[in-house]
Amino acid sequence: MSGFRTIAGKTVAMDRANVDTDQIIPKQFLKRIEKTGFGQFLFYDWRYTQEGEENPNFELNQPANQSASILIANENFGCGSSREHAPWALSDYGFKVVIAPSFADIFHQNCLKNGMIPVKLHAEEVAYLLEKATNQPYHLTIDLEKETVTDNNGFSASFPITAYWKRMLLNGWDEIEITLQLEGEIAQFECSNAVK
Repeated sequence: MSGFRTIAGKTVAMDRANVDTDQIIPKQFLKRIEKTGFGQFLFYDWRYTQEGEENPNFELNQPANQSASILIANENFGCGSSREHAPWALSDYGFKVVIAPSFADIFHQNCLKNGMIPVKLHAEEVAYLLEKATNQPYHLTIDLEKETVTDNNGFSASFPITAYWKRMLLNGWDEIEITLQLEGEIAQFECSNAVK
């Protein structure tokens, strides 16, 4: 993963509550073993009609919402099963940030582990952003160091993130890379405790 301090991007509003992981990436597309290639199936049952045509009424298919990198949703986003494919699909599509009043715990962790920021804001702040994002183009800046979300109209809100995950995202580390930083100490421990 690559580290970052700020993310500035176009938003898209998805004013839906309780969006579960099977809606984010339906189960029939979970056969791939790579982390890539899932973006084309993101929100598949909403994005496409039964005939396989793009649904023009779905948020992501509307011309004004193309190339968005920040998804604004409603409460309990990512509920349902614990599939890690959900943040893979969002990331592969191009989203770097998901903003909502609340997230399912496992989805929240899976986002962080895969280099995405799940930004939790107060319901009234999210309501403001959802309204603003219906008038495109609407851009936000997420400052990871300052833990803030801002727009060009004077809006500013703070979001919580643990020091551990903040450090991981700033440096672009995953949990394997954290372990490898201790490779010398691990090797020394293994040598000192080797069976003789």
